[in-house]
Amino acid sequence: MGGSGSKAKGVWPFSGSGVGGDSACDGNEQSLARLKGSRNATPFVFTRRSSLYYDEDGDLAHEFYEETVVTKNGRKKSKLKRIQKNLIPQGIVKLDHPCIHVDFPIILCEV
Repeated sequence: MGGSGSKAKGVWPFSGSGVGGDSACDGNEQSLARLKGSRNATPFVFTRRSSLYYDEDGDLAHEFYEETVVTKNGRKKSKLKRIQKNLIPQGIVKLDHPCIHVDFPIILCEV
């Protein structure tokens, strides 16, 4: 469930065409000014894509396995076979608490 930054080049969802060329502002104020620019994007993430799947019985899990019995040289041996067919992804899940987007350009707290 780790997330990396956006893969699109040159696209920052939090940047706008706001203030430019004002030398009185430091870096954080410029970032805030850009954040309040023409594009009103929120730094919060309210939903995410789930990594869970439903199987044919309606069970929900990350992976599904089936126990199979293999007979080799007269000996019975049980193996787990991973099921990868007939699985339905859970889809978009609403987060309990909003998270901050990984591409948010402002430092919130310095230690």
